[in-house]
Amino acid sequence: MSKERARRREEREREAAVRAAARAAGAERAQRQAARKKSLTSVLPRPRPRPTGVLTRRARHQTWATILVVVLVNLVAWAFLDHWAARLLVIIVSLLGARVLHTLLFRRR
Repeated sequence: MSKERARRREEREREAAVRAAARAAGAERAQRQAARKKSLTSVLPRPRPRPTGVLTRRARHQTWATILVVVLVNLVAWAFLDHWAARLLVIIVSLLGARVLHTLLFRRR
């Protein structure tokens, strides 16, 4: 009976040693991966946190709306104008007039 218990204990200890070795290998692999990631990302600039709040969200939406209007105008011009010069002129005028359009669309009172 004692020999049987010793054999089972030895098996349990062997299995525990195998699990511990696998766990140690996994931890070492994770540590190497973290070190590799840290060495690669330490060179890159850190992204700045984006400003939050009602005013910045509204300004962002207004900017996207202006960009959308300018892109739609250019797409319509591209679809209906045949001459390259006219298309180029619409693109240039729309890019130059985007700030004026933004002011006209979202005037602060």
